[in-house]
Amino acid sequence: MSRQLSKTKRLTLNPKRLPKVFVGLSGGVDSSVSAALLKKAGFDVHGVFIKTWSPDWLPCSWKEERLDAMRVAAHLDIPFYTLDLEKEYKKEVADYMIAEYRLGRTPNPDVMCNKHVKFGGFYDWAMKNGGKFVATGHYARIEQSSIRELTIFNSKFLKNEKLGNYLKIQNSKIKNYRLLAGFDSNKDQSYFLWNIRQDQLSHILFPVGQYTKSEVRLLAKNFGLPTADKKDSQGLCFMGKIDVKDFLSHYIKSKPGKVFSESGEEIGFHNGALFLTVGERHGFTITKKTPNDSPYYIWEKDIVKNEIMVGHEKIRKNLPVTEIIVKDVNWINRPRIGEKISARIRYRQPLQRVRIMNYELANKQGKLGVTFEEPQIVAAGQSAVIYRGEECLGGGIIV
Repeated sequence: MSRQLSKTKRLTLNPKRLPKVFVGLSGGVDSSVSAALLKKAGFDVHGVFIKTWSPDWLPCSWKEERLDAMRVAAHLDIPFYTLDLEKEYKKEVADYMIAEYRLGRTPNPDVMCNKHVKFGGFYDWAMKNGGKFVATGHYARIEQSSIRELTIFNSKFLKNEKLGNYLKIQNSKIKNYRLLAGFDSNKDQSYFLWNIRQDQLSHILFPVGQYTKSEVRLLAKNFGLPTADKKDSQGLCFMGKIDVKDFLSHYIKSKPGKVFSESGEEIGFHNGALFLTVGERHGFTITKKTPNDSPYYIWEKDIVKNEIMVGHEKIRKNLPVTEIIVKDVNWINRPRIGEKISARIRYRQPLQRVRIMNYELANKQGKLGVTFEEPQIVAAGQSAVIYRGEECLGGGIIV
């Protein structure tokens, strides 16, 4: 059942202006609504477009996105800045992704983009320039666990909008924040945010995390935002309409290879094992099959021989993976030893029951052992993210 949202007319500023917040304006609807909600709530809102690196061969799209961001800032009557983080993006996101694929791993560029760009370079810049908060259009929520609360919003001013129940300044000696999944489970982006530090959470706002995507669209129209009908961006973080394999093809030479069945029979071909991920059902061609054959999934890949093995079941039954090691572990909040927790090892995967092992190893080397109750399809380089219910506790990179 859809919720009724009050129609927003001309934006007005709360007489008691709240702290300065720098909003990352990407030119999309989610960040636009985030800025509008914060402006309506009375914050001193400043819009920031983050300019990142893009290859010479890719059609220029950042200027169009920046223009949309400028239109939103003008509509909301807020200051606008362009922050150049090309070097950071090139090194920490693009170069990292290429290097990982060359090693046969499957990295997640969105995770690195959040860590080094949005909550790295942008966050640091905002704090140095007088910002109390940074805000983005992520579908996630932040909550503080405390004994006493001092709410800074007038519920009548915000009427039926849930932002007033979300953005709170706490008055407590206990300063522990929790990163929660977005209200819209289909759009939840907490999986990509596990690298955020506990000390950063008190300075980060996710205004649209309390809404569904359809509600955000409606809010955009009610606010009269120029991005209200703009389609969601697809492809790589900040690069626009290009998928990972198209991007990689310009930096990693494709090399035809063979596809084998579990019995060792050659049944097809592919254009490079480096581009493929265990568990995928695309990226290869089966030449020996019948019309009744069910889909094939990648079971194994050998980047040295440039070969892959496929099977009809998504998980290879005789070689279940129930234990993994993750590195570069970041804890937002540590789970208790023996606590019943969950994890996901790819975006939108249903949460899987796990046990945490090797705490001593994690403390000394930044690595962690994770044991699943059920067999998993594991791709080295992806993120394993740990949850307690809807709370994201942290995560790491699968070895």
